[in-house]
Amino acid sequence: MEYFYIKRSGPSLLRTLLSKVTFSLSTGYGQTNFNHELDGYGILQNPDTLPKIFSGNQVAAGYSNWFNRATTSANSVTPQTFLVNSDTTSLGFRSRAISIPLKLSFHFEFDRYRIGGGYSVEYMSIGDFKPTNYGESINSFAPQDPSIFLQKYFLMLGGSVYRYQNYVLVVDANFGGYNLGSSFDKSIIKKGLYMNFGARVEREMSEYFRIFVRPSFELKSYKLNIPESTSITHKFNAFYINVGVSYRLPELRRCPFRQCHAQINHVHGNREYRSRVHPFYKKQNPHYGENYPTLLKYKGKNKKKLNPY
Repeated sequence: MEYFYIKRSGPSLLRTLLSKVTFSLSTGYGQTNFNHELDGYGILQNPDTLPKIFSGNQVAAGYSNWFNRATTSANSVTPQTFLVNSDTTSLGFRSRAISIPLKLSFHFEFDRYRIGGGYSVEYMSIGDFKPTNYGESINSFAPQDPSIFLQKYFLMLGGSVYRYQNYVLVVDANFGGYNLGSSFDKSIIKKGLYMNFGARVEREMSEYFRIFVRPSFELKSYKLNIPESTSITHKFNAFYINVGVSYRLPELRRCPFRQCHAQINHVHGNREYRSRVHPFYKKQNPHYGENYPTLLKYKGKNKKKLNPY
């Protein structure tokens, strides 16, 4: 009777607040589409060389790299040279990249709403850039540093919109900044914020532990400022699919007594504790711990017996 009538001392205010915090760790796959337009520029293509760009009609002074740096290069025009200017047609290049992201985040959960932040780093492998026009006359080119590490830091806002049994659908958005890595000349690059919109499907394994999958779409770009010329805007929007786990901090302390095998929340004296033997990744019935919801007599070969005893 002591269990039912004793006045329990519940969790402290600090632990109650901390129990609103959920940590998430995920990885997955991403595909990024790089593209840029060369308005105000022309392209010079000599046989068996990489394409070069020039500003306006200044053909002699060009650039051999305009992706992560502004590398100047003298242009030479021969009878075999292919020349085209953006005042007559649309010019640009595009490429695809694959990435493997690793993302760590946290959020406060109040009712159905969430607010938090996080950090992610992803290894990105960038493919060759191909021309958007005149593909038969303009060669493709590979970036000088095709492999980069992209870092992001963000604020997250979201909320749950639908629940079915142990499944929850959450829509959220991430807003933040990013770091392109040491291979980019940051003195001539102007970055903006990036925006990521996703839908997270969570499977509740217990009151503390969840697994989830989150497809998302991301918008971001940067400007490369060419000296004494028009800046070039590089867009690199991306699609991701992340899979991961999340863990919510418990509001009750873990039972300190090793000999205690209670599976439910219980009291010692007047203080309430959570079980020390119930796995955090299994759901807990409020009336019994449910460590073993299926009896041994109904498992394995016993299932085929008419009389399992």
